[in-house]
Amino acid sequence: MMLNRIVAACLAAGLMLSAGGVLAEKTYHLRLAETWPPNYPILGDATRNLKKTVEAMSDGRLKISIDSKNKHKAPLGVFDMVKGGQYDMGHSASYYWKGKDPNTLFFTTMPFGMTAPEQYGWFYYGGGMELMQKVYARHGMLSFPGGNTGSQMGGWFQKEINSLDDLQGLKIRIPGFAGEVFAKLGAKPTNIPAGELYTALERGTVDAVEWVGPSLDLRMGFHKIAPYYYTGWQEPAAELQFLVNRKKWDTLPPDLQEILRVAMRASAYDMYAQSYHVSAENWHLIKKDYPDIQIKTFPREVMNAMRKANAELLAERAAADPLAREIIDAQAAYLAIVREWTAISDQAYLNSLVD
Repeated sequence: MMLNRIVAACLAAGLMLSAGGVLAEKTYHLRLAETWPPNYPILGDATRNLKKTVEAMSDGRLKISIDSKNKHKAPLGVFDMVKGGQYDMGHSASYYWKGKDPNTLFFTTMPFGMTAPEQYGWFYYGGGMELMQKVYARHGMLSFPGGNTGSQMGGWFQKEINSLDDLQGLKIRIPGFAGEVFAKLGAKPTNIPAGELYTALERGTVDAVEWVGPSLDLRMGFHKIAPYYYTGWQEPAAELQFLVNRKKWDTLPPDLQEILRVAMRASAYDMYAQSYHVSAENWHLIKKDYPDIQIKTFPREVMNAMRKANAELLAERAAADPLAREIIDAQAAYLAIVREWTAISDQAYLNSLVD
């Protein structure tokens, strides 16, 4: 009886008895499914950094195995796999799950919304994390920021956009709320996994592709088959996510929960820094080595229509769902405050450098 009590106490403390009766700390294993192909740069680096950091910080007590989309075969099925317990964790983008829960849209990015520094402020100090957990609690999951690409480009287009008429029937790969904006203006948005984008654009399955920006677009080869590269409006800060099955989270000792939480935060910020760096490098290459790429900005008529459509869609969403209204109002209130600081700090500084 006494031995049974000792074993039970050890297990409760995260300790195990080895075959020789020596106390040993229990090792915990987590399986993570990512939306990306194996060894995918930047986005996939976030998960690999997480794995390395967690194992180092826990002295090997917490280990993470990563399955890329070639292994689990469901790049846009990560939500269901983590919710159902087939995987303990996931790495993807929250706005992919609008068909599962429309309120997940708000936690990746919103058109005409916050920049990456503004968004991180909202998540960690402005109540964003609490609202995100409120949405994902319905599904038995936790969600944490998983890495930001920074401001994204508006996409690669086969034809130039000169007016709203050019959007009519336009087949474009674009996820999230921006896809709804395009649809409202007459386009036909769709979502396609990363590995299928080039083929879809090359074969004419879509007329345009919005992916990320210079950090990842050049390696995809879009510049070889689409001459027009538009500046962005739709994703001023695209934050990926780490999903965690709540039941699995609750099995971890408090110290390993904290290690995982800190490692996710560190991996997320490192991805943002890496993405910014690589985008800068590749933008230099575009200017230097690919002068035939035509950099475009959407005409003012189109931009004004997009802003109007975005506002109308937000109003509709807020009227239909109290939780959506809470999130929309929270983001708008935070943006109204933080943008004043952005304008008088970063924006004013950059403006002062213009001759």
